Amino acid sequence: MSVVIRALIQTDIAAAQALLEQLGYSMTGEECTRRIAAVNSATDHAVMIAEKDGAIVGLLHLYARPALENPPEVIVQAVVVDQVYRSSGIGKKLMEAAERWAHENSYASVALTSSVIRTGAHAFYTELGYESVGTSVMFRKQLAAAG
Repeated sequence: MSVVIRALIQTDIAAAQALLEQLGYSMTGEECTRRIAAVNSATDHAVMIAEKDGAIVGLLHLYARPALENPPEVIVQAVVVDQVYRSSGIGKKLMEAAERWAHENSYASVALTSSVIRTGAHAFYTELGYESVGTSVMFRKQLAAAG
């Protein structure tokens, strides 16, 4: 299996949108394009895709996070492998790319969050050497649109 991990480009957006949909993040093509442009304009973010035989089969979004309570680290914001290709090693290649990006940018750790219902993903991350370091509940307040 020849899988290439590379930076996401404009022509990958529809495939990225479909992959995000598999995680339950539904949005229009216009909204996906806007979000990817915003992320790509931030110098401390990276969006990568996994490509196999010309097909986009995975997506990774990561960013560098400075913090007060922890040393600066890289956060995997999103990682998804097309459901047809799961358990084939592509997720591992994407996480290795995240770790390589962190190392190349002088960060000593990579962290991520995963929904409590994604127990299969938890087993995958544990297999890769990641440890569960805490539990938390995310709170969000929807604000009126600026304008």
